[in-house]
Amino acid sequence: MDPILTTDPWEQDHLHEECGVIGVYGAEGAAALAALGLHALQHRGQEAAGITTFDGKEFHTHRAMGHVAGNFDKDSVINALKGEIAIGHNRYSTSGETALRNVQPLFAELASGGFAVAHNGNISNATTLRRELVRRGSIFQSTSDTEVIIHLVATSAYRTLLDRFIDALKRVEGAYSLLCLTAEGMLACRDPLGIRPLVLGRLGDSYILASETVALDMVGATFLRAVEPGELIIISARGLRSIRPFAPLRPRPCIFEHVYFSRPDSMVDGSSVYQVRKRIGAELARENPVDADIVVPVPDSGTPSAIGYAQESGIPFELGIIRSHYIGRTFIQPGDQIRNLGVKLKHNANRAMITGKRVVLIDDSIVRGTTSVKIVQMLREAGAEEVHMRIASPPTRHSCYYGVDTPERSKLLAAQMDVERMRDFIKVDSLSFLSIDGLYRAVGEATRDDSGPQYCDACFTGDYPTRLTDQEDAEVPDQLSLLAERVI
Repeated sequence: MDPILTTDPWEQDHLHEECGVIGVYGAEGAAALAALGLHALQHRGQEAAGITTFDGKEFHTHRAMGHVAGNFDKDSVINALKGEIAIGHNRYSTSGETALRNVQPLFAELASGGFAVAHNGNISNATTLRRELVRRGSIFQSTSDTEVIIHLVATSAYRTLLDRFIDALKRVEGAYSLLCLTAEGMLACRDPLGIRPLVLGRLGDSYILASETVALDMVGATFLRAVEPGELIIISARGLRSIRPFAPLRPRPCIFEHVYFSRPDSMVDGSSVYQVRKRIGAELARENPVDADIVVPVPDSGTPSAIGYAQESGIPFELGIIRSHYIGRTFIQPGDQIRNLGVKLKHNANRAMITGKRVVLIDDSIVRGTTSVKIVQMLREAGAEEVHMRIASPPTRHSCYYGVDTPERSKLLAAQMDVERMRDFIKVDSLSFLSIDGLYRAVGEATRDDSGPQYCDACFTGDYPTRLTDQEDAEVPDQLSLLAERVI
């Protein structure tokens, strides 16, 4: 049996995006293009991957646990996914269990025909809606919040599939970028606040939709524009058209796309992610200077910000930590002794650069803090004279309910400790975070507008842009997988 490539086991102290989506319309070999796009979006979801195609008569689907490389690298798989229309999905679960039944695209036979959906985001009233649908007779096949959308479409009283789809979306809360495949064509929609990203490109006469511009680059497509918040795009044999079925709202895209989620070679909101991260580092250096010998990133997520910090501060940038790119769950099943050495499987101190140096250590965020403790200890053991940690975002004090795998608040270090206690816990000589206004300056704003924030920054501020119905209802369990016990 071929090994399953999955997220490495030491990557547990970062926030993770739930997924990435890709859509291809009107291209020969659509499945192969979708697979290439999913490769480019692998960082957004490494738990599972799937592709659904339509050949004009039938739908074809392949879904599997693990990385794209382990599941879509065989001609037999790609050749079985026939058709010139395809949608694909990378998964990193935030709601629902880890199981093949939750791997997207999800597919259902509706009265109007086949309907497949790939979803990036999280429906914050999914449990409430699911309970209502089950009581009305709906039978769910997964524990994913995405399946709620399918049942809302199926049970809508409207006549056309498009109207039923719009009706369904008007009942959901939270964040979504959706790609839907039907016998008539493809639907693409972004939530009214634009929390989750979606872009549109062109490849010859074909259309490409994806979570990030880097997926367009991978397949050779030209970037046209971002799908706007609240916009619904319909692509069919008649061409592309756009409608806006929702009341306009002030957009609040996720600011953490700039900090960590997006690949540095992507463009988000018209800005280079790499350049924004360098500006974040420069802001961090201006706000939190320190007398030191070298600036060292925690690779790879801290690297652009560390470059910006070094350029602004004049302190030399050095690769003081070397990352192994070959660690994965297939490498070893660690016992306690090996688990305690786990951080060295992924990161190792470059002792020649560290010994006797005062180090500024740059990372994108602190979540639980466990990896930070191990990395600082590693630098100490390599001979660092001082370690000053600088974080390229504000403290993460609140959980995300919009499609990010955030630990419950009791496990967020910044929610339990002030900065000085965190410094003592991580055992660094000093610890500082970027301010919220510094982050906004880095993304091109003069400051955060507290009366109407320009971005969703709830993980830092607790200012959630939508209702959190499932969280507000104390009687509703957090996990959809518990719901069946209550209904029965």
